[in-house]
Amino acid sequence: MSNAVLSIQTIQALSQPTQRLLFGAVQFSENEEYQAFRYKLLVLLMVTGALFTALFIAGNATEVNPIRGLHSWSMVIFTSGALLLWLWLRGHPERFWKAAWTYEGLCLLEYTSALVFVPFDELRILWFYVNVPGVFILLGQRAGWFITGGTAVGLVVGNAWLEAPYSSNAVATAVLSLIYMGVVFHAYVDRSLSYFMRMRAYNRKLHELATRDPLTGVMNARAYYAACDQQIRLGQRHGRPFSVLFVDLDHFKRINDTLGHAAGDEVLRTVAQTLRQSVRGSDLLGRIGGEEFSVFLPETDLNGATQLAEGLRSAVEACRPMVGNEGIQITASIGVATSRAPTATLQAIQERADAAMYRAKQAGRNRVSVLE
Repeated sequence: MSNAVLSIQTIQALSQPTQRLLFGAVQFSENEEYQAFRYKLLVLLMVTGALFTALFIAGNATEVNPIRGLHSWSMVIFTSGALLLWLWLRGHPERFWKAAWTYEGLCLLEYTSALVFVPFDELRILWFYVNVPGVFILLGQRAGWFITGGTAVGLVVGNAWLEAPYSSNAVATAVLSLIYMGVVFHAYVDRSLSYFMRMRAYNRKLHELATRDPLTGVMNARAYYAACDQQIRLGQRHGRPFSVLFVDLDHFKRINDTLGHAAGDEVLRTVAQTLRQSVRGSDLLGRIGGEEFSVFLPETDLNGATQLAEGLRSAVEACRPMVGNEGIQITASIGVATSRAPTATLQAIQERADAAMYRAKQAGRNRVSVLE
């Protein structure tokens, strides 16, 4: 797996059309950054390995760098195999491990062929060294040591069978430097993985801070509205209905004024947890104001939304947040609005749900109101 270090630097420099040509129409989630990197690196190694070997083939054909015998056929087989393997892998990252091990096998056969059949090239042994980085990065540390150790043993045992054997000093230097490279890239992969895991944890934490309400843990207003807009576009594309619930706690100001803001915070946390446990997995829940929550219900008509709203109202009434040693009564007024119009916006339906909620307040609170 030669040219690994050069290919690492090349990935970021590629234009979008070139990346699509090389890697296909593939997508990785935010948690698959390392997998995406290894997939792209393997593709680049296959393509560059085939191109570099093709240059040797061209040099042989033009007598610039003549190579006779079986190794000339080995180069043709390697180039063809690498290109076919790239085409098989392109656009299918799930084939990564099979492709990576197969390509490593091709590389070892090609390097061994050069070692045996090109005795006049004293530097041919270097191909085994450029193989080490790619193995550690793509196949992992265990595979890296397996290949590195096997290569070292092969050089020691096979040297005596070469047409032009290396001196004992050269073999000792070759083996020790190979092991040294293994140590270096073992440490490199270990630190890279550690750095990647820490960065992923940091990114998750930053994402939570950016999208979650710090008091209740549900989505904040900005994240909630963004997620709703995405769901609305999806629903409109397929002509499916969607509904919005506007949940406002009754007499919340009185709780803050009489029991204190700490009690109000506990009420909000308890209500948010109750709502989160009561909505469906596909629903979106956000805190959009002081004591105001909103629930987006994808693929839900007015009847289904009304039933769910009534369930939420009952759950809030029964939750009894603990303030000190006493559970206090809390209720909510909920407005329901629905839409299947192809041009409906979140703002429009949210305003209708808000109006329905105020109608529930005017009707005596602790109830569900529907705006047709």
